[in-house]
Amino acid sequence: MKTDIQIARETSLKPIQKIAAELHIDASSVIPYGFYTAKIPYTSIVPSCVEEHKLILVTSMTPTKAGIGKTTVSIGLALGLQKIGKNAVLALREPSLGPCFGMKGGAAGGGYAQVLPMEEINLHFTGDFHAVTSAHNMISALLDNYVFRTQNTPQGLKKVVWKRVLDVNDRALRSIVTGLGEGNGVPAESGFDITAASEIMAILCLASDIDDLRRRIEKIILGYRPDNTPFTVKDLGAAGAITVLLKNAINPNLVQTTENTPAFVHGGPFANIAHGCNSIIATKTALTYGDYVITEAGFGADLGAEKFFDIKCRKAGLAPALTVLVVTTGGLKLHGGAQEAELSKPNKEALTRGFKNMDKHVENMRTFGQTVLVVLNKYGYDTDEEIECLRAYCRNTGVPFAVNSAFSDGGAGATDFARTVSGLIEAEPSKPLVFTYQDSDSIKTKIEKICKQVYGAKTVTYHADAEKMLKRISTWGVDSYPVCIAKTQYSFSDDPKKLGVPEQFDMTVREIIVNNGAEMIVAVMGDMMRMPGLPKEPQALRIDLVNGYIDGLA
Repeated sequence: MKTDIQIARETSLKPIQKIAAELHIDASSVIPYGFYTAKIPYTSIVPSCVEEHKLILVTSMTPTKAGIGKTTVSIGLALGLQKIGKNAVLALREPSLGPCFGMKGGAAGGGYAQVLPMEEINLHFTGDFHAVTSAHNMISALLDNYVFRTQNTPQGLKKVVWKRVLDVNDRALRSIVTGLGEGNGVPAESGFDITAASEIMAILCLASDIDDLRRRIEKIILGYRPDNTPFTVKDLGAAGAITVLLKNAINPNLVQTTENTPAFVHGGPFANIAHGCNSIIATKTALTYGDYVITEAGFGADLGAEKFFDIKCRKAGLAPALTVLVVTTGGLKLHGGAQEAELSKPNKEALTRGFKNMDKHVENMRTFGQTVLVVLNKYGYDTDEEIECLRAYCRNTGVPFAVNSAFSDGGAGATDFARTVSGLIEAEPSKPLVFTYQDSDSIKTKIEKICKQVYGAKTVTYHADAEKMLKRISTWGVDSYPVCIAKTQYSFSDDPKKLGVPEQFDMTVREIIVNNGAEMIVAVMGDMMRMPGLPKEPQALRIDLVNGYIDGLA
């Protein structure tokens, strides 16, 4: 089969103005970024359409290191729905350069189920990631200048908690010292997170409009005064400048699929270290123009889907009509005890043992009040026997099941999948969401409900620093904020080696971070890092420019 980039180059794309016109977007609202990409003003959102149209969430079982293929399945479903005559629109996250040049490669789908132009989407795109990086680091520079100018004065700060960000996996920058050398500022310990973990990224994806964006930026906590009261961006006086840097980035990006289906691609927080969803603005823009909108939430359902419901849907007033849980035979075998190098080989015993991981995710999604459809993301090594084994198991346990082969067959490989999806949505009225916790619960209660009810933990313990932070913020009025857990994506627990469905395990909260602008509390679990490192053989070693064409970006 051809590579992703070969398929992308051979696909005939429509001018982006035509894609917009087919959605009935007024031509005056299309802001072109080249021939095949445009920004659509967030003011195009029509609330009545958002309420009327159907939102579909695509999530997954606990992934392998190669992933499970949620984006490919999401795109495949949109293609399949289009094939059967439905008005389908995608709402997806933007890729980060970290994974693109690190372990996973590109994140624009794969095979004949891609969003295009994939080279631009996977690289600099419309500059949204760069705008977030610049805005974040502008705050850092202004803050360092403030500290330098106010040292040894009553206006000085006791502690700075705001780091810098970079959209590159670089472990050497996790902990650094700034201000060394005469006249270069005040020496201080600091560090870098990846841009996808920036609070600015979370704010961009949770803001409802430009005024809300500015309001949230003003609230960002940068450090603490000597009396332990927070020092914010509003105190720094920089909210206006930061809003200016983000004035274009707030508008969602319109592109198309390999079969010219419209797709809004906007925002890119990771789900293991952030809240893992594309922007609320992009989702609502897609719901304005599409009868069926397909979106995905990062990594397994314990991370992405939980945060999608408990954070994004709670704050945006959204409720999916259906949740699609993606599985692969390789993923099931891994969580059934097979070795990672053996996942492409037939192993019915490991496959069936892995059903337990799938069952836990299905059970979790149902506790949110969701109708759940399990879909197999089909690979070339899947055998008919394994597929029928999975199909029979789902039938016997009362879980709807479908197969997606859009990677190799495009929309034609997802028509049965699409019919199953539309049939379930049309047959069952949407149910109200049931959240894991209430706004009125304490932060500790929220953390423990997620850990015990969603992950299955027995106990939750807190490092001294986390306990100290909880005491410090107890009088700040932030208990109503939702909680965003930062933990490994490879296990229900905070230990990536505990596969399947671990039991009787403890989870450890190492750090509590108040994202006051994003209006959420981040609880960092175990050894989770907010700046990833590169693998032994980064994808960057395979990427090159050959005769004017990019090679290896897949």
